[in-house]
Amino acid sequence: MDDDARYQVLINDEEQYSLWLVDHDIPAGWRAVGKEGSKEECMAYVDEVWTDMRPRSLREQMDAAPQN
Repeated sequence: MDDDARYQVLINDEEQYSLWLVDHDIPAGWRAVGKEGSKEECMAYVDEVWTDMRPRSLREQMDAAPQN
């Protein structure tokens, strides 16, 4: 494992996050959020911003469901 590796944080359309090595092509369906750094720095960022682990489509579906 390369401790000097640089990562970037990616997000997909469902607002799920992933870490990706900076020197690798971003896979289809994902985009960079602008955060780069060590694995620990990127993981800390994801922990801070990804507070609801449900996919976006599920959150929207649940928000639209009638409240009884």
